[in-house]
Amino acid sequence: MLGQLYDRALTGEHCWLRHDDGRLHRLPVHSWLGGHGADNAFDSAIVDLCHGPTIDLGCGPGRLVAHLVQRGVPALGVDQSATAVRLARRSGAPALVRDVFGPLPGTGRWQTVLLADGNVGLAGDPHRVLRRAAELLQAGGRCVAEFDPGTAGVRTSWVRLESTRSIGPWFQWASVGIDCAAALAEEVGLALVGIHPIGRRVVATLALT
Repeated sequence: MLGQLYDRALTGEHCWLRHDDGRLHRLPVHSWLGGHGADNAFDSAIVDLCHGPTIDLGCGPGRLVAHLVQRGVPALGVDQSATAVRLARRSGAPALVRDVFGPLPGTGRWQTVLLADGNVGLAGDPHRVLRRAAELLQAGGRCVAEFDPGTAGVRTSWVRLESTRSIGPWFQWASVGIDCAAALAEEVGLALVGIHPIGRRVVATLALT
């Protein structure tokens, strides 16, 4: 049901994210799709931080991969949603339906791993996500990861997708504050080398040590 609701949100159904404490957030689908309401300044700035062959983990409909390809940067998106990958490919973004924690092409050879739109909190486990990023990078490579400027530390919660028609299962997600980027990076063999405020958002670059 989780995958079905996410796919339906990407194709136009109004869905939202419910936290276990009752908070509700509308899914920023228009931003993910790169259409009306997209944060173009953020997209342009984060793409500027990506150098050399880049893999986008949890790429969704592939807007950032498409931007990279348009700039002549070799790039690949990975997402578990077949609908997201189909939309990505339609926009000119190479993408694969894969689990980001499973086998992926080019392991140990990517120059940049991209984690945007909160994907550093996938599965509620930023340690695992950043460790995976480190595994994918070549020597001297960097992870470009978006953090939450409004969160202190790591805040893990149970969330679920809902619409007027359906309610999905609970799953874990983490909001990860920029204040803990250095410590998290060090624990997985990365080093914080830059913090980049972009409007109201913030991105860190983490180098493989």
